[in-house]
Amino acid sequence: MIRGLAVLLVCQLLGEATVRAAGLPLPGPVLGLVLLIAVFALVRARAASGGPADATLDDTEATGDRILSVLGLLFVPAGVGVVTELDLFARHGVALAAALAVSVVATLLVTVATFLIVKRLLPASAGDPAGEPGDG
Repeated sequence: MIRGLAVLLVCQLLGEATVRAAGLPLPGPVLGLVLLIAVFALVRARAASGGPADATLDDTEATGDRILSVLGLLFVPAGVGVVTELDLFARHGVALAAALAVSVVATLLVTVATFLIVKRLLPASAGDPAGEPGDG
């Protein structure tokens, strides 16, 4: 578990350092996640081509599963922060609710647009009833 946690933290650190050094308008952990996915893809490709299997990959996956199993606990500090700032929510509640509503609608629209673009770009598989000609 220590090795898996180290991989996760190193990827996050590299992402954060890269974002800060390059001044990218992107959260460091997001770039770290992209790096982690790239590492996983390289390790799996090496293993698929007959190379040695890497136990670090399994450790990292197990560590990620373990962290996700207690993800709810990570919301406790955010909940405490909300409770301690109730006066701020009372003063700006309408603006916060409006921003939340607009962001939810925008997220849904972008998700639908992305799905439709990907659906048009990918060829329909033979057994996929949703990919029959004439339905798009």
